[in-house]
Amino acid sequence: MANITADMVKSLREKTGAGMMDCKRALAETDGDVDKAVESLRKAGITKAEKKAGRATKEGLIFLTVEGGTAVLVEILCETDFVARNEKFREYGAGLARKLAAECTVDGDIAAAVATAEQPNLVSLISVIGENMQIRRVLRWQTAGGQLASYNHQSLSKCCVLVEAAGEVDATVLKDACLHIAAFSPRYIGPEQVPADILAKEREIAAAQVQGKPENIVGKIVEGKIQKWYSEVCLLRQPWVRDDKSSLEKVAPKMEIRRFVRWQVGEEI
Repeated sequence: MANITADMVKSLREKTGAGMMDCKRALAETDGDVDKAVESLRKAGITKAEKKAGRATKEGLIFLTVEGGTAVLVEILCETDFVARNEKFREYGAGLARKLAAECTVDGDIAAAVATAEQPNLVSLISVIGENMQIRRVLRWQTAGGQLASYNHQSLSKCCVLVEAAGEVDATVLKDACLHIAAFSPRYIGPEQVPADILAKEREIAAAQVQGKPENIVGKIVEGKIQKWYSEVCLLRQPWVRDDKSSLEKVAPKMEIRRFVRWQVGEEI
């Protein structure tokens, strides 16, 4: 049997990220063959990951990177907040976001492709950290002539906002728009972006609320309710975060909000 030295164990740990005792055991089982030991640890990692696959993942972090005209959001879930604070977990997520910003060329939702491509790396991380993990959402934006801005709530990566704007963009107002979205969770940019079926349902609800009113005023009351609803769900119409007597469309009438997202860790699970 080969003599397993500390340097061999150290080298294997650097290659795999596995624990010291796991590395020592793998080297012993493979008679000091490093390549076979790596393979053994990978197989063990897959087995561990499969055993943990059914465990609930409701904690985690959102990793955000904005580089020039490219932005990437990655949500990775884990089982406990303790692991969400783990340095290896954070390094992996931040590195993945940076890699996708630099190397990927697809705009939009790329979660399925990324989860498939990253499965071996995630399995390795699971085997090292010891909790189930899941790449849940991945979004990549490549802007064409617009400006990107973001907000990361208290730098904790639990709530992140990403906005793309064009037109006459004031950097301070755009930054405040990100803060506003984080605080007030608008569903749409403006009335024009509300889907027809959603608007029809709101009109139906509003009409039901005014049954019994004189017919000549029902239409005006319903329209008033719809306008109030717009001020609750539309970014441009909501009371502005810096002045609740104003709104974003009044503060920056020539700034166009092209799109926005607001992600909260684990939402809708």
